[in-house]
Amino acid sequence: MATERSEERAPTIPDGLMEELSMELEGEDAPFARSMERDLELKWLDDGESRLGFTRFECDHNEIYRRRRLGVPPGPVTIALNPILSDDPVLFRHTLAHELLHAAGLLDHDDLHARIVGKIAPAPKLRDSPVLIRLREQVLEGLPEGQWICGKCGHAWERRRVTRPTRCPKCASRVEAK
Repeated sequence: MATERSEERAPTIPDGLMEELSMELEGEDAPFARSMERDLELKWLDDGESRLGFTRFECDHNEIYRRRRLGVPPGPVTIALNPILSDDPVLFRHTLAHELLHAAGLLDHDDLHARIVGKIAPAPKLRDSPVLIRLREQVLEGLPEGQWICGKCGHAWERRRVTRPTRCPKCASRVEAK
């Protein structure tokens, strides 16, 4: 599997992903797309890292924008991915596609970036992603309220969402903020 993790073995780009990205980037302002594969290094992040991934250029942001403007290759680019992604091929592909777009020169999180990632490697639904489920559980465990109590009818229910509910599931009255 392309997402296997070992200390010696870096993550690999799934078959067809680079070709799909190249097709989507045709005609777009992605100045580093042609040189991307030549100067690209993939690696795993350290265990315990909170980010799912990041793209790092060896030069500073001023130089990157200058190279974008001039159409000059960016030099060495590193994409680092969180090892927890090895448990979830769909989220791995989504995160990698996101980072590859940055490496291609789409530096901003704009509509074009979102559209291309959504078309090539859509994010998994929460219920279909073991990694997202695990991350959600970690967030819920760290929140102070373990349950919600309706101020009108007194009904109590277990907290399953990060956000505050809008209505009580029993009497349908609005749940007021504290």
